[in-house]
This record gives sequence, C-alpha cells and structure tokens, in this order.
Amino acid sequence: MKGIVYALSLCALGLGLVSAPVSAAEVNIGLMCPLTGKWASEGQDMQKIVTLLVEEANAKGGVGGNTFKLVVEDDAGDPRTAALAAQKLVSNEVAAIIGTYGSAVTEASQNIIAEADVVQVATGSTSVRLTEKGLPLFFRTCPRDDSQGLSAAEAIQKMGKKNIAILHDNSSYAKGLAEESKALLDKAKVKVVFFDALTPGERDYTAILTKLKATGADLVFYTGYYPEMGALLRQRTQMGWNVPMLGGDATNHPDLVKIAGVEAAQGFYFISPPMPQDLDSQEARAFLESFKKKYGGQPNSIWAVIAGDAFKALEAAVAKGNTEPEAIAKALHSLKDIAGLTGHMGFDAKGDRVGSFYRTYIVDAQGKFILQP
Repeated sequence: MKGIVYALSLCALGLGLVSAPVSAAEVNIGLMCPLTGKWASEGQDMQKIVTLLVEEANAKGGVGGNTFKLVVEDDAGDPRTAALAAQKLVSNEVAAIIGTYGSAVTEASQNIIAEADVVQVATGSTSVRLTEKGLPLFFRTCPRDDSQGLSAAEAIQKMGKKNIAILHDNSSYAKGLAEESKALLDKAKVKVVFFDALTPGERDYTAILTKLKATGADLVFYTGYYPEMGALLRQRTQMGWNVPMLGGDATNHPDLVKIAGVEAAQGFYFISPPMPQDLDSQEARAFLESFKKKYGGQPNSIWAVIAGDAFKALEAAVAKGNTEPEAIAKALHSLKDIAGLTGHMGFDAKGDRVGSFYRTYIVDAQGKFILQP
C-alpha cells in the first residue's frame, strides 16, 4: 500500500508460527525545502518546524493508529534540484510531500509528484497558475498572488503614491505578482511609470536603480525575493536616493536587514501574512513556545510556519482514517476548519487555501518588522 510501511513480527512457537500484534502503521511524509542555496535559512526553519510537529504527533501516539516518518530532501531553491528531490521522495513511497518555497521550484516538481499519485502541499509558492492546472492532488497552505496583488494595490493607494515603478525578477512568482498588481493599479487609475525585471543574483544594481530614478517614481514596488531587495535598499541609499520602497511577501526575512543594513532598511514596507510574533491563536502560541524550548529562538519568517500548517492539514486528513493519497486529498477538500499554526484553514476545489490574511509591515529604526494598522 503506497505511503505506508507495516511492521509485522512473527515468532516461532513449537511446530507453528504465531503472529504478534501488528504495530501502528507508519505514514511516510516527504518534506522538500531549500536546505542549501540562497534561501537556506527558510528551508532550515521549515525542517525544524515540521520535524518538531512530527515528533509531537508521534509522542501522542499518532492519529488514527498511524504514526509519521519524515523524509527530507534538499531542493536548494533550484528547479533542477527540485525535480531530483521530488523523484527521490516519490521513490520512498511517501503518501504526501510538503513543499516547497518558490513557485518556479514547486512548478518543476508538480508533474513528477502528480504522475506518482502523491499529494503535494506547497508552502511558499503563491503563483496563481500552480492551482489552475487541475491537478487533483495539489494543495497549498499559502495564499495566491492575486490575493497578495490586491493587498499590495490597496497598500499603495493608502500610501497616496501616484507614480509607481514595478520591478520583478522574471520568476513565476515575482512576474505573476507584478502583473496582478499592475492590472489592479491600472484599474484604479494609479500611474505605473516603470515595469521591468532585474537579473537575480547580481551584485550591482546601480544601473537599474539609475533608470528607476529617471522615471520620477515616488514608490518602487519590488516583487522578488529578499536577497535582491536587501541589495536594492543598500545601493539606493548609497546613491543618495531615498525613494520609498515596498516589497512582496518574499522580502519578509530578517536577512533582508542584514543585507541592506539597518539604516538602509528603515522605512521599507512589505506585504506579508502575519509574522510569527504576531500570530495570536492558542495553537500558534503553544507551538512557538515548544519551538523556542527546542531550538532556542523563534522561526525567522512566516513561510516556515506555513510549512507547519501543511503538516497540520495532512495530520487532520490522516485522522479521517485512510492514508492512501487519494483519500488524503478527499479529506483535505472536506475539512473546513483545520486548526493550523497561522489560523484555521480549509481548501477550495482547486486546492487553494480559503481566506486571505495579508498584512502590511514596516522596518523600524532597530531593523524590526512592525505590523501596521
């Protein structure tokens, strides 16, 4: 039976064999995350959180007579490595795979996992098209770019900015968010004076910053990831240009402040699901206390916590009593009030998480992320 390893011990007695009681079934759960590469701190926290949740579930005897075994593969935040990681996980007969962070990385694994008839629950992959493919075993515990685009457009209008430069990195996630946001701003008659991409991973963005400055933009909205955002903030300040900058939810990592420097990061806005310190549910508070006790601190960003949501969803589905992937998917669609770490959740017919919970944050003078009213 796919995804389940049964332990059965037999002992010889006299001339016959007597079967010992069958132990609880062990459900293999895969975790695909970037343990190395530029997003390594995200993946390392994902592994810590899911590992702790598995340990807690097993310490209680599991659910429905089933315990869990976590199988982890590093995707390095790279589509090619993710394809290999997905192949390794499905060969381990996992019932479901949690992950991953980065829409393009998840997309590289989707068909491999779908063709193996394994459930996949993405955690940081917000590109709209991931759930428009009609894959019946694909879910995600993060929101979609169209939901984030709406929140970003609302935040920009609330700031009263009139000339907006939108910069992305050509990845599935960043370009999708940029396009969603531009369409909403166009509809609201907010002028978009620049729409183009940078090349991620470069050291010097002075040329594109100079081009942005020449547009007369009174706000730059960058929809890519935190390493590049940190560099943009630092180099913008070095060239003496103090234009306000707004980031998407992939910029919400403490390393952004380390890369930019506290002075350059101060005043930076970003859109994000609530940060770990702002989660107020009983489940979240109890888990974050357990995390602190085990690891000595708090998770760096919300995406690792959302990976924890993926395990909580799978745990609730397995509790329904059938651990075949198709049955897990059916249970995920039927459950409407799963107690996740970031709040109660359910899934729609496409596998998208129901509900929106974006917030706006600003970086203060100490480099801390402060929730805005």
